[in-house]
Amino acid sequence: MTKTPPFWETKTLGQMSQEEWESLCDGCGRCCLYILHNEETGDVFETDVACKLFDPKKRRCTDYENRSRRVPDCVRLTPQNAGALSWMPETCAYRRLARGERLPAWHPLITGERDSVARAGVAVPPDLIAEQDIDDDLLESRITRAR
Repeated sequence: MTKTPPFWETKTLGQMSQEEWESLCDGCGRCCLYILHNEETGDVFETDVACKLFDPKKRRCTDYENRSRRVPDCVRLTPQNAGALSWMPETCAYRRLARGERLPAWHPLITGERDSVARAGVAVPPDLIAEQDIDDDLLESRITRAR
């Protein structure tokens, strides 16, 4: 008996159902962090400052359905932009699939375990700073790593 390949190996991002699309998110939380761009060098830096809607303990948006209205600069991923957003983490399933890469072995769709992303060390830590608790002038002092 042959095993049916998983949807992410047989469909393009544009062919996926809404449920399939949403299931690609590994829940790392990295897209909800403040990202700084050096305009001169093109370098991208991750901070430990999270969007006001992000719950760092659950690594989820607290108002996902209304996020674009409540946070106008929240980027909505689409099949068209998933591969082009260079600030997204290299581990992001949307970015990887858009570039023809495979999901990492720790991805929840492969392991069947939601917290495999945390065990792999890819998830954001729970001790983030909420954007409303820090002055924008201090963002550079909150850089945690380069992407």
